[in-house]
Amino acid sequence: TLGGKAGRGMKPEVNLGPYEMVIGLETHVQLRTKTKLFCSCATSFGAEPNTQVCPVCMGLPGALPVVNAHAVRLAALAGLALEARIHPVSRFDRKHYFYPDLPKGYQISQFFHPLCQGGRLVIQTGAGPKVVGITRIHMEEDAGKLLHGGEAGSLLDLNRCGVPLIEIVTDPDIAGPQEACAYLRKLRAVLTCAGVSDCRMNEGSLRCDVNLSLRKPGALLGVRTEIKNLNSFQSVERAIWAEAARQAEALRRGEPILRETRRFDPVTGRTYAMRMKESTQEYCFFPEPDLPPVLLRPETVKDLRASLPILPDARTERFMTVFGLSPYVAEQLTQRRWLADYFEETACLAHNPVSVANILLGEVFALLKARQGEETDGIPVAPRRLAALSDLVSGGQVNSSAGKRILAALFEEDFEPWEYARSFDLLLLREERALREAVSRALEENPAMVAAYRGGKSSVEQALMGKAMALTGGKAEPEMLKKLLREALQEQTT
Repeated sequence: TLGGKAGRGMKPEVNLGPYEMVIGLETHVQLRTKTKLFCSCATSFGAEPNTQVCPVCMGLPGALPVVNAHAVRLAALAGLALEARIHPVSRFDRKHYFYPDLPKGYQISQFFHPLCQGGRLVIQTGAGPKVVGITRIHMEEDAGKLLHGGEAGSLLDLNRCGVPLIEIVTDPDIAGPQEACAYLRKLRAVLTCAGVSDCRMNEGSLRCDVNLSLRKPGALLGVRTEIKNLNSFQSVERAIWAEAARQAEALRRGEPILRETRRFDPVTGRTYAMRMKESTQEYCFFPEPDLPPVLLRPETVKDLRASLPILPDARTERFMTVFGLSPYVAEQLTQRRWLADYFEETACLAHNPVSVANILLGEVFALLKARQGEETDGIPVAPRRLAALSDLVSGGQVNSSAGKRILAALFEEDFEPWEYARSFDLLLLREERALREAVSRALEENPAMVAAYRGGKSSVEQALMGKAMALTGGKAEPEMLKKLLREALQEQTT
């Protein structure tokens, strides 16, 4: 049939010996606002460098921040979607450190009194469902961006300064790169469904830091390192394997693991030390004096909870129950809200929802990836057209090859799939009389094969099937042709 399942990454050859991984993730998610967290500058992606800045986000003397109320509501909505506790009172703090992309010399964040605490996210593993605990969710502003290379050296773009973020910190519940990627994909599905963020990793609106240590099973936690700023699922998986292999080799040699921040180089496939972490808390925090506490009334939280759409877990269950999808397929279709909406609308118009799901996860996504890469937010085919194509394929009116041809054409222009199949002579031959004639001719023209079949060589049936199919120009409906051929062969042997 037209369609299939997406491939999965291969595990590299990494021998950890007697050790197991313990991983916690810190995920930075850009909130879906039009303006920054403390000023009215735009947050649109791809603007010319340093064109979306003002005295507030540049940290000029005398400029005062004002909290973006919509950003606070989105952050609280994320907490509710992740089953966290929403604190009625939270506060901002100054996180002091020096870096060229931080013009104020500090970042406004939440440390002592975060907006959300606790929470959980259920992921699917090879051993079944697993709960990943969430320690906290806090709000903060983004820093700028350094652009390295070229004759100009390193350049500074402050457009991202002040962009609203939430940082989601997990408990150390993740046991390997597959679970880490499963968590990130599920997190992206939940947050995009809730409308909190678009979570476009290629645009930096979803970024991940990995905290990783090794230990022997049942032992105390080992010394952890942090791998910063990973912005693709592949980078997360590769970085975890690389750092785990480095730590395992160091432990085998009797070398200590240093608590440090590292970066992953995708070219070499190795991690490199950036700086040491001399203490558990490496930054200096104190309360932000220019901002009052953030107050969230109970009725506001109640309204936010009521506004949550049906989330991926519930929708996965619905797709399994209503449309008969497997757990894997249902979960894949709920990874993005727009995809789940598209599938549901299409499935309600089609005779075979499973066929719709197979086409979406197979050929549709192959075409999307070829044209738009990994990140996409829509399918250029109307749901009613895809439903009609699905019915043609699942009903045996066109074969897989013709279905792919029709789908590719639908990506370019809108038309009725059945009319296209008729116009280009793609419809399968289903007329019984014509098929019986093809079977009769195949048997008459290949008496040696028929004799071999009578002699007990049943494998000849497939060769005769090919002969009969060729006589129809490859247009026969396969199951009907096979049935009629088998009946004819049985008559020959009785």
